Amino acid sequence: GQGQEFYAVHRDKPFFDELVAFIASGSVVGMMIEGDDAIRRVREIMGATDYRKALPGTIRAEFAREITRNIVHGSDAAETAAKEIAFFFGT
Repeated sequence: GQGQEFYAVHRDKPFFDELVAFIASGSVVGMMIEGDDAIRRVREIMGATDYRKALPGTIRAEFAREITRNIVHGSDAAETAAKEIAFFFGT
């Protein structure tokens, strides 16, 4: 399905099935954010992937409770963003 396609880069990792199950468990809200240094700035707001290491006040520190259910996803590079934008928005 689409969850498997989106997380295909993690297909060989032990947490793959859990990631796919989570993304398919409810609605997904997609956003494209533009601006100076947008990727770094958005990732700063999101917090560390491991919510236990995320700074207080970040989305993951405040709302995540499991590493594979860390509440928010953000592209890590311009190339990844281009693929993910195409995936969600068909552009």
